[in-house]
Amino acid sequence: MRILSISRITKAGSLKTDIQETGIVEKTELIRVRCPPSDRHGYGSLLTSVLDDQNYKKDNQLLTYIVHVRRPMHHELLSDEDLEHWHRSFLPNTTLDTGEQRLVHSYRHAISGFAARITLEEVKAMESMEGFLIARPSKTLKLATTHTPNFLGLNRQSGLWPDSFMGSGVIIGVIDSGITPNHASFIYDGTMPPKPLKWSGTCGFHNKTLCNNKLIGALGFSGTRRPSPKDDKKDGHGTHVAGIAAGNFVDNADILGLAKGTASGIAPKAHLATYKVCDKKGCSGTDVAAAIDEAIKNGVDIINLSLGDLNHSPFYDDDIMIATFSAVREKIFVCMVAGNTGPYPSSLWDNGAPWILTVGASSHDRRFKGTVRLGNLVEVEGEFGYQPSTFNATGNMIFPGYPGHNGTLGCKNTSFNNVEVKGKIVLCSMEGGSYKDMSINVKDAGGAGMIVLNGFFRGSTTFADDHVVPTVHVNYSTAVKIVDYFLNSTSMATATIAFNGTKFGARPCPTVSYFSSRGPHAYNGGIIKPDILGPGVNILSSFPSAPGPFPNLPSGSFFKSMSGTSTAAPHLAGIAALLKNTHKNWSTSAIRSTIMTTANRIDLDGNPIFDDAYQDYAKLADIGSGQVNPLIANDPGLIYDISTDHYLQYLCGLGYNDTQLSIVAGNSLQCSVVGSIAPENLNYPSISISLNSSTMKSIHRTLTNVGDANELYNIDVEEPNGIRVVVSPASIQFSSIGEEKNITLEFSSKGMPLIKDHVWDGQLKLDSGKHFVRSPISVTII
Repeated sequence: MRILSISRITKAGSLKTDIQETGIVEKTELIRVRCPPSDRHGYGSLLTSVLDDQNYKKDNQLLTYIVHVRRPMHHELLSDEDLEHWHRSFLPNTTLDTGEQRLVHSYRHAISGFAARITLEEVKAMESMEGFLIARPSKTLKLATTHTPNFLGLNRQSGLWPDSFMGSGVIIGVIDSGITPNHASFIYDGTMPPKPLKWSGTCGFHNKTLCNNKLIGALGFSGTRRPSPKDDKKDGHGTHVAGIAAGNFVDNADILGLAKGTASGIAPKAHLATYKVCDKKGCSGTDVAAAIDEAIKNGVDIINLSLGDLNHSPFYDDDIMIATFSAVREKIFVCMVAGNTGPYPSSLWDNGAPWILTVGASSHDRRFKGTVRLGNLVEVEGEFGYQPSTFNATGNMIFPGYPGHNGTLGCKNTSFNNVEVKGKIVLCSMEGGSYKDMSINVKDAGGAGMIVLNGFFRGSTTFADDHVVPTVHVNYSTAVKIVDYFLNSTSMATATIAFNGTKFGARPCPTVSYFSSRGPHAYNGGIIKPDILGPGVNILSSFPSAPGPFPNLPSGSFFKSMSGTSTAAPHLAGIAALLKNTHKNWSTSAIRSTIMTTANRIDLDGNPIFDDAYQDYAKLADIGSGQVNPLIANDPGLIYDISTDHYLQYLCGLGYNDTQLSIVAGNSLQCSVVGSIAPENLNYPSISISLNSSTMKSIHRTLTNVGDANELYNIDVEEPNGIRVVVSPASIQFSSIGEEKNITLEFSSKGMPLIKDHVWDGQLKLDSGKHFVRSPISVTII
């Protein structure tokens, strides 16, 4: 039966007055409505209800709102037109005075609701309508490899690549800044299988032939407009990310002559569907939600979101977390970035939900090396992104802005006031902005070359950016040596630069990069985030235009080196695609579990993973479970499985009331019916608790056998400092595949003084002799 229309009864009564005003972000606000009505206790509204002279202009300002409605009865029977008609019924009229449509997006899958252009005064009128729930600001989000597949152990002859058919048949949805469809990484090479029968997406390019069996769909979102899904030539973020996840094999790839070889994505035979939601201004939350909604509808298997909003929020106040919950409910695996706001504790501002995989960034063992020989004959190493064959290697050094010198630090446009840099090698400290912009400023001022100096917290992370002048980037300890020589030289300080090309075997490796955001997350109940590390420094991938000083080269398939958790996440999206092929019946939580429990906590030399920023061993809050190991992940032995109902119980355990729970779920739910579990008892692959000297705490985990039918696991715990952990039982015997076993861990103090707010790390280990399953443990002293 097709339902042609839905009516709504408007509740009579005056506007509520017990509501609070909230700020407006990027002129976008969020409204939630629900149908049928129920109580609003504990959450209230985020809208002002008082019109006064001061707020009059604001109340009548036209903004874009996201409106959440609780799914009406028989929602699944409604056509898209019927649902859109229902959404329009909340609006005062369908068009603005300008003739523009008020309705921006009509969501069906990711969020139960819509986006529309309305004023705050009109929003307040909605409050008296039956079904209205809440209004609040939406957010503008920010955007956050010839070698890395090999570095991760992937090869064409054996292992996960052939076992998974390199991701063939899996659809990866990349929600980002668009795609460069004619790049060799995305064209049809004659080896891709047909589009999966479940695919229902479209090609948003005017030339439909740009979509093919590789790039099976592409759409653009910008409010009511549907712009071209093509990526910006200068930014290229989406093209780069898509190439990492699933780019074709491309022979003879390089960047300015470096890193020559065959480039490919992690899942080179997976299909790609791209959704452009970002431009120079950022990424509108309404458009991101619309893209997730469309990706669910289209039938993608994996979603990669290399973006974040840099705003601590509980999940019921985070539309992207709500939308990704809907995706996971539809069995879609979601990869997101930890963010680039490290290295400080609790710098992981967003993307902390347990239903997504949160990815931090690590280094790999390839470097674009060179040496700097100082005038005092001391030689130091650095990283180069542009190594020209013709370059006057020796020059005088200048450090604009350093105390006692003219100009300002950072090689900004104003740095060279009253400074003669022509023909000199310029020392630049990083003080915001991009490294490439610094090199452009140096070139414009006549500088011959540049040395980028890391500050203390940037540690040993160096970048091989595509500079427009010969540039070397040095770590903090090297920077100290260079500056010391420059300041204490009794004559003109000089440097000679020598390029050494592409080198492998860098150590220590991997390390956690300084910029990778650190946990804990403020609103997830202490669950360890990030979950995992993936390669995120100097990643070579596809790019729309020529890098470096040659932007006007003839068209071709270009590659570029970029760094950030944005480049780490698509590595994991590709790995998830491979695992989805080898384990077709696994849940999203099972895939996340195998990625986490098989990760490496040690580096290539057997030492604990190092923290680039603090020059010490990394903490769990830095690395989560550790560095991804896709080969072992294909056969984990045991998994921690989590159902959608468990996530809902976890939200109730966070203290969510029924309204807040329903906002996330998109349905009318009550915690008294759903049930509640403490956050630490969510069946997560990592363990995090809070404890004081006088308490004992028990937590529970359920392990599912996906290894051999008959397998015995002995259980051991590497105890956090000062903490006693007793596990029962001490071993678990499985007799069939799919069998579940429960274990309990009891935590207590060993009697020694425990310092408040200290965090101690440990790990749970299950060993069968064939399979080794590891879960990190974090204990916070309260």
